[in-house]
Amino acid sequence: MGNTFKSPRPPPPPPMVLVPPLFDFPPLAARTRMLDSSYNMLFGKLALKCLFEDYFEEARRFSTRIMLKPIDDPHVDLIATVDGPLNHKPEEKFAGNAQFRWQSDVLDPHTFVDLSVSNSEPTLLMRSCAYYPKSGFGAFGIFPILSKQRKSSEDYGYMGLRYGSSNLSVGATFVPFTASADELPKNAWLVSKMGRLTAGVQYEPTFESKDGARYKNLANWSCAIGYGLGSESPLSPSFNFGLELAKNSQFIASFYQHVVVQRRVKNPFEPEEVVGITNYIDFGFELQTRVDDAQHANNIHDSSFQIGASWQANKNFLLKGKLGPLSSSIALAFKSWWKPSFTLSISAIRDRAKRETAYGLGIQVENIREGIYQRADPNYVMLTPSKEHLAEGIQWIIGERPLFESDVTSGNFSGVPKELRPLNKML
Repeated sequence: MGNTFKSPRPPPPPPMVLVPPLFDFPPLAARTRMLDSSYNMLFGKLALKCLFEDYFEEARRFSTRIMLKPIDDPHVDLIATVDGPLNHKPEEKFAGNAQFRWQSDVLDPHTFVDLSVSNSEPTLLMRSCAYYPKSGFGAFGIFPILSKQRKSSEDYGYMGLRYGSSNLSVGATFVPFTASADELPKNAWLVSKMGRLTAGVQYEPTFESKDGARYKNLANWSCAIGYGLGSESPLSPSFNFGLELAKNSQFIASFYQHVVVQRRVKNPFEPEEVVGITNYIDFGFELQTRVDDAQHANNIHDSSFQIGASWQANKNFLLKGKLGPLSSSIALAFKSWWKPSFTLSISAIRDRAKRETAYGLGIQVENIREGIYQRADPNYVMLTPSKEHLAEGIQWIIGERPLFESDVTSGNFSGVPKELRPLNKML
């Protein structure tokens, strides 16, 4: 006797929204930020540098970068780069560099040692940094081991000490092999954060020879103030605005915005329940003008600006463009998330003064940073394509580990993969 009752059909799968990883997060410059002043990294400077420089190859040149780490030992990695002209000429040379790095903690890039070998000066360079999160103190140093010429005391290297907390960063660098006390310090900085405001000052002695006169000369000082809004996680939008008076001679105004938007999509390579995708849009502006001499204010070299924007349509395609007073550039990058990943970028540079257009080519192979395609929670509500991703309580699924958008907004990143975590809670 047959079964007259049919089993109920399973409910259809809920709609999903794809959330692709960013092309380059965290940025490579963040791995060595402990070797530099916090003043040079904050106020949106790191984000603007990535926006204006990454994938914009030099005109008529190509660059190749290989970044690999062994599977058996994730504490070490190797980065090798080769840069040269597309049309080789006898007077043009190839530049090569290889860097071997050992990192104490896989999740914390602030304690490391690396050796860099190059066919330019210095031939062999060692950099080292040690940072202790519990106390907030750290020490670092950069030492050229092999160099053809050592004309000044700085050619022998320098060291530095720093302290960092969530609201304060202070430090100084000095040349240990100098015979004159007037050369101390090489530079010093103090940066403090109060809510969304960040203010800082930096001392870099380049004028006057006597110690007392150098401290009184305003040309040796720089100051900046910035306003930051949003989380450092790329899954949520952010905004940074900064004003800087550098060396008492140059005024710099800049802002950078990272926007997370969603658009509806019909992808034949994805299941039917995939109804949308998350995009990342970045926009930045920087204006530099001299304030020490009014008669040169209209000089194109003393007053300049640049505007840049990027759009990551999905996990594979990135489009960038920037505009300046002398030239404009556009770059298109394609990335395949193999293991290791492969990235091909092509850039076009238009020189308006010469009315010439030149091209650049970039190739990159990497397995240091890994990206995972993510899918939103079944209860996820699709936002309008033009609305920023500001919804609370949304659950993202990364592999088998859930991540709540409310946790990201509150600063709880314990369940986030290391590639998507903020740089650090240290200022």
